[in-house]
Parts: sequence; structure tokens; C-alpha cells
Amino acid sequence: MPVATLLPFTATPNRKSASPTSFRLTEKFILLLVFSAFITLCFGAIFFLPDSSKLLSGVFFHSSAVETNTRTGPDSSDPGSAGNDERVLAKIKKDHEKALLEAKDTLQKRPDEIKQDILNDKDKVAKESLGQGGNDVNKLPFVEYHRPPGATGHEPEDPEAKDRRAKIKEMMKHAWGSYRRYAWGSNELRPVSKQGHSSNLFGSIKGATIVDALDTLYIMEMFEEFDAATDWIEKNLDFNVNAEVSVFEVNIRFVGGLLSAYYLSGKEVYRRKAVELGEKLLPAFKTPTGIPWALLNLKSGIGRNWPWASGGSSILAEYGTLHLEFMHLSKLSGNPDFAQKVMNIRKVLNRLDKPQGLYPNYLNPNSGQWGQHHVSVGGLGDSFYEYLLKAWLMSDKTDEEGKKMYYDALQAIETNLMRKSSSGLTYIAEWKGGLLEHKMGHLTCFAGGMIALGADGAPGDKTGHQMEQAAEIARTCHESYARTALKLGPEAFRFDGGVEAIATRQNEKYFILRPEVIETYMYMWRFTHDPKYREWGWEAVQALEQHCKVEGGYSGVRDVYASTPNHDDVQQSFYLAETLKYLYLLFSDDDHLPFDHWVFNTEAHPLPVIRKEKTDIPNEVE
Repeated sequence: MPVATLLPFTATPNRKSASPTSFRLTEKFILLLVFSAFITLCFGAIFFLPDSSKLLSGVFFHSSAVETNTRTGPDSSDPGSAGNDERVLAKIKKDHEKALLEAKDTLQKRPDEIKQDILNDKDKVAKESLGQGGNDVNKLPFVEYHRPPGATGHEPEDPEAKDRRAKIKEMMKHAWGSYRRYAWGSNELRPVSKQGHSSNLFGSIKGATIVDALDTLYIMEMFEEFDAATDWIEKNLDFNVNAEVSVFEVNIRFVGGLLSAYYLSGKEVYRRKAVELGEKLLPAFKTPTGIPWALLNLKSGIGRNWPWASGGSSILAEYGTLHLEFMHLSKLSGNPDFAQKVMNIRKVLNRLDKPQGLYPNYLNPNSGQWGQHHVSVGGLGDSFYEYLLKAWLMSDKTDEEGKKMYYDALQAIETNLMRKSSSGLTYIAEWKGGLLEHKMGHLTCFAGGMIALGADGAPGDKTGHQMEQAAEIARTCHESYARTALKLGPEAFRFDGGVEAIATRQNEKYFILRPEVIETYMYMWRFTHDPKYREWGWEAVQALEQHCKVEGGYSGVRDVYASTPNHDDVQQSFYLAETLKYLYLLFSDDDHLPFDHWVFNTEAHPLPVIRKEKTDIPNEVE
């Protein structure tokens, strides 16, 4: 309406009609017409604006924006664009009508209802993003961080222990410095050829040594190196890869390393990355029984098992070594799925009959039945037993199911697998369909430390007996080192054919910087303070320095019985994560990562005990 038509009513406010009542009615009618014309003009303009739906949806939060086909569709000059324009206009009209309805509904709500709607929409978007793999730390629940006691220690008062501890820190500096110089960002280092090395266990995920070494750097107070590692992880650690990985290896090294780094340092990036990776591993459990696949493509979520594993079976030491990490993932993410997945594994196992009370190494994830009856406390079986005990300890000794499973299994192992050689060396043999193979692997040597760790909770009066067993296993494993030319232990050693604690096959004579023997020394020292365990550990240090140290780091050797080392040119990530950490703790005081506050995963990553109830003890994880 032209502005001039408004002037008589605005410019002459004192104008009167002959009849006051008649004038008021006329004025009301004219004003109503003016107001109606104004409303029509405004909404008509909005209707023909191409971004009207965007405008309204921005105001009222709900309506979806106009689709981007105006940017990606045919050019307007195209002969076929006329029909497309009509469709766009029709969509604009539809969105416009929807926005008007939503606006009407919104304006009828109370302010507090509108505020709650906004919060609900934000939560919905956050959940949808989390389900699509988005894992911003802001979407994780708030967790009040308390560093458990003993994250860093102090120098020992004993001068010899102090010097030896300092020496091991020097070894760590050489191993880490060489990796950083020659292989930064790669999974592992080739110390002889001075270049990076990657195993197919990690697919195309990078930085295994960085993640595996984080907690060792921290407890040795190598904080500059720790900060450099943190910077790399923030900028470069990427799990969005189209690659197949070992669920077991990625869990114990990457998830375990990230969790430990979080609990030691309190840096949120580690919590965020750990949960992100944990979520990417969950599709491995999509089997008929819930027993996870060994291998998983992180992008597609498709899993499978090793083709050599007893007709496509899952492996005891792999599906049985997720519990500690997944319980902490549930705690830090607020997502109970992690804990439910690993608790379901126990349900499957508890339904099965165990031959002689033993757990075979192979279980079919489709049928839920055992594969071939091969039992080992070394490779393929080892850490399953370790995690039963440590699940109980990590639960603040409330996981009674884990406790019972552990001590029952240990009794079956003692009855069926533990034997003594003619000269009195205790060893743990392997069981194949009821027949014993009198072979003990380097991996099995962890059992001395495990049995010592669990001896205090042993049923009845078996504590002393189990400590004796642990000491005997430690002695046997030390003998496997002492009987070689390089004073380093072979991958496996036998007790048959007139030999004891010696490798007789060429493919068992190698040493790849493994930690299990030193791990047992560390536990035995903590529980007994017998000085021989520190002496045995120092013997290993001297052998590592003499035969494994090269200019570019530390290398495994192919034959420990040869007079001169033939290097395999690999510095394993677990050398920094486990071997050097256990050596450092062997020469540290007992209050450095004390056992009543920390439990080590099978890659030596310390995880705090989860307290079920609040205590007066400071700095507990609750």
C-alpha cells in the first residue's frame, strides 16, 4: 500500500467524525486492512526468497535446510533446468510450510520447554555422531581425573640399585632416540639398516612403538620425549584405515598403551583415542557366539580368523586377553558394551566342558565348540590365564568369577602340565590330545610372575606352595639363559632326548628381545626381595648390551647358541614397553607402580585398580 494513503490518519490526529462511535469503527476497519496488507507483503516476500526455509530453520532449530541440489544440479541455462527449478520451488514451498508449522508449535511452548528441546536435539546429534565413529572428547562423559599413587618413583637409596636403574634408563634413551632418528612414525625400527619397519599385525595403523613406549617414558620421567610422543599422537595417530588388523595385538599395544598414558598423565587425548579405537574393535564380536574374530578390517567391520587356526577357530590367548582394557573402556566412555562383550566370553566358556579342567587353545566362534585339544600356558594360551587373575585384582578383588576360574585352571595346569626334569627343574609342558610335549616356551616363563602375583589369594594353605612353584619356574627360565653362548634365552627349550632347558631345533634358537623372564624376576623381587633376582636381571642387561645393542638401537638375534650374534634387524615395540620397563622396576623401590594400586596388562601397560566403593585412600580410581 502506498505510504500516502496512511497520511490522513497519521498527520491529523485531532480529526473528529460527526459520530464518535462511527469514527472508531471506521478507524478500526481501515487499520485492519492496513495490517492485513502488511502481513501479506511480509510473508509474500519471505515465500519468494530462495533461502527462506534456511532462515526459518535457523530461527526455530528444527527444519532441515534446502538440499544442495541447487549447487550440484544442472546449470540454469540448461534447457532441462526449468523442470528442475520447479522442483526446487516446490521443495522451498514445502519447507516453508513445514517451518511455519514448527514455528507455530514452538511459539506456543513455554521458554523452559524450548530450552529442553534444544538440549535434546544437541544430545541426539552427539549420539548420532558417536555412532558414526565420531569421538570428540566433548562427547565423552566427564571423568574426574585422579592420578593413582606411584606413577613416578624416586631414586633408590641403595647405590648399586641406583646405578643399575640409571643404566637401564640410558638403554631406553638409546632405543627411543634411535627409533626417533631413523623410524619416527613407523611401527618399529630396523636398527641395523636404520629404517622403519612395519608388521602386518597393525594393518596400516602407524606409530606402534610410540604408543607402546608412552608409559615407559613417563615412569622413567623422560617428559620431553613423552611430550613429543603426545604431539605426534594428537596430529598423526589415525584409526580410519581400510586395513585388517590383529584385534589382540592392537588391543594390548594400542588400547592398553593409550589407557595407561591417560591414567599416568591425565591427558584427555589418550582417553579419546583409546575409546575411539575400542569402538572400532567392537564389530569383531559380531559372531554367533560373541567370541570375537582374530582379524578385523577397521573400515568395513568384517572379521575372520587365522586360516591356520584349527578350522577357523578363535585363539584362547587372543579372545581371552581383552578383559582388562575393555573394562576400563566402559569406565572411561560410559558405554557398557565393552564390559558386556568380555563378560559374555566367560559365559560361553563356562557352558563348555573342559578336558581335564584345561582350556584348549582353539574355540570355534560359530559353533561355540572347542577345536583341536591343544593346551599351552605359552603361545596361544598364556595371557588368558593371566587376565583371569588380573581381572580379579583389578576389580579390587570383587570379581569372584574371575578368581575361581583362575585358581581352578591353575590347579588343572599343576596336575596335568607341570613336571620336573631328572635334575629337578620344574617346567610347564604342552598338552596335545592327552599327550605331553616336554617343551617350554619363552612366553611360558611369564607364569612364574603370574603364580607369585596370585599366591597371596590362593585357596586354603596353598600360598607357600605357589610361591615355591613360582621360584622354581623362575630358576628354570634362568637356566634357559645361562645355558646359551650369548646368555640370552631361546624362543623355546626342551626336556627330552637327554637335554634340559636347551633348544634343540634351529627354529627355536632365536631371541627377539622378549620380556617374560625379566617380568618374572621383577615379580619375584617384589614379593621376596631375594637379591638373586636382581643379579639375574643384571646378567640379562649385560647380555643385551653386549650382543643386542647396535649403533641404531637394539636388535634380536637369530641363534643364542652361536658364539657371535647374527642380528635379525628388528627392535620390537615390546622391548620398550615391557623388557626395559620391567628391568627399570626391578631396580626401583616397591612404591613405584605398587601392586595394590596398579595391574599390568600383558604388554606391561599399568592400569589402575577400579575401586567399587569410595575409600579414604587418596587418588583412587573410583
